[in-house]
Amino acid sequence: MSDQSAAKPRPRLFGKVLWGVAALGVAAVVYIIGQASTNPDASRGMRAFAKGEMAALQTPKDPRPAPVTTIYDPEGQPVRLGDYRGEVVVLNLWATWCPPCVAEMPTLAALADHYQGKPVRVLAVSIDRPADVDKARAFIGQHAPLAFYSDPNMKLAFDLVPPAPGMPTTVIYGADGIERARLSGGADWGGEDAKALVDHVLGAE
Repeated sequence: MSDQSAAKPRPRLFGKVLWGVAALGVAAVVYIIGQASTNPDASRGMRAFAKGEMAALQTPKDPRPAPVTTIYDPEGQPVRLGDYRGEVVVLNLWATWCPPCVAEMPTLAALADHYQGKPVRVLAVSIDRPADVDKARAFIGQHAPLAFYSDPNMKLAFDLVPPAPGMPTTVIYGADGIERARLSGGADWGGEDAKALVDHVLGAE
């Protein structure tokens, strides 16, 4: 008799456990939904615009700010990518010894021309060695409105997270200085696919 009476509370206890687990599950779902609404995944939004020439676009799982590496502006003055916060930055790492870099430069110039007057800056940063800087500067001079920026120590390519796998590498930063996407290899940056991508970043700021 005592055994039966001792066994009776068990269904109630089991039911309470089930309700507790269910409540935790609901709470977890609510938390995830809340996080999604307050921390939208910008990368997924970028992927929706990665079409055609931009199909090889990569979006960061852990978006990071631009590295603090020193590069040199057209006047030879040291600058950092963070100096251009407030603008969408299209950073292109290139060199004169890189055929795909040379081939895509006119399209980067076309992109820069398209966004003149808007808060978009196309930074073509040469990683040519000091002995080839004059050659690289002359080449960029043929592709207005691009200006000559350089990284003669080739540090920026390695300071990216992850590092650039090769040249050319193009990285797009939002106006907040956070990486939105990157593309390794040459592309038509003057085409409609690239403009749609930059427009998306510009409109999301």
